Amino acid sequence: MKIIVPMAGRGSRLRPHTLTIPKPLIPIAGKPIVHRLVEDIARVLNQDIEEVAFIIHESFGKKVEEELIAIAQKLGARGTIYYQNEALGTGHAIMCAKDSLSGPAVIAYADTLIRADFDLDQTADSVIWVKQVDKPEAFGVINLNDKNQIVELVEKPKEFVSDLAVIGIYYFKDVAVLKNELQLVLDNNIIHGGEYQINDGIKQMMAKGMIFVPGKVDEWMDCGNKDVTVDTNSRMLHFLDIDGEKLVAADIRIENSTILPPCYIGEDVVLIDSIVGPNVSLGKGTHLQNTKIKNSLVQTHAHIKNAKLDNAMIGNHASFDGNFTSISIGDYSVLE
Repeated sequence: MKIIVPMAGRGSRLRPHTLTIPKPLIPIAGKPIVHRLVEDIARVLNQDIEEVAFIIHESFGKKVEEELIAIAQKLGARGTIYYQNEALGTGHAIMCAKDSLSGPAVIAYADTLIRADFDLDQTADSVIWVKQVDKPEAFGVINLNDKNQIVELVEKPKEFVSDLAVIGIYYFKDVAVLKNELQLVLDNNIIHGGEYQINDGIKQMMAKGMIFVPGKVDEWMDCGNKDVTVDTNSRMLHFLDIDGEKLVAADIRIENSTILPPCYIGEDVVLIDSIVGPNVSLGKGTHLQNTKIKNSLVQTHAHIKNAKLDNAMIGNHASFDGNFTSISIGDYSVLE
């Protein structure tokens, strides 16, 4: 089994945090988004992972590439890096990794997290993972026949089709079939919204009689902008707490401070005269003094004092001193 992860964009909706770090590498509950995504998919698949292929922009740099290769190696898999240097769509991104498109594979876009527990139907040609949503008109949804097979993909339907939204994770029994169809999309310049889309390849597969079935996830968490990323961090902390995962490092320094779980507290964190939690992640080396913080995500080596924070997202090496309550500042920013 292979996992193919398109992640070429840095994430403009999450600026300023993505100016210095690509969105898929922003930590949620202490671990990068893409790391959690790949681990969760591997857990659902419950089989050996041969390769994890990452499609990135070349500007991400060698350090990021090394971090991604390490994610694959932790799963006992080979890590492969491909480049998509032009934002030409999901179909184009997948084809940038065409040398890895053979055999059974999962394709997963690296701006989302899931919680799922189901048996993958490996008799179908493909599984499209979906989540039941309250407002299907805001999503791409699937249309099912009476055999619970997917017969249509509908983008943001004006009239009700179904409430099962496509979340951007797909299984293919032989991903080479998708590769062949996407090659036809590229060769024939089939473009929607100025981009080559994976859906056009999928629709061609459906037209040839291939069987697609839904795989339903229990939780689907977005990381598209600051507010939903902070919310995703909170939800993930609750799941990890229920799972019994150790979230607080052993070497933190606490002086006259309280931690209200669930919280992730990284190594070398210092808490002085502060109340942390619930639903807070503090990255390695962060210092808090005279601060109350809840429902927030702080990356590494930040210094925060005299603050009361709620729904905050603070970047690496940021320094903050003040009484703002809802903020979003990026790496190396300073507010005094």
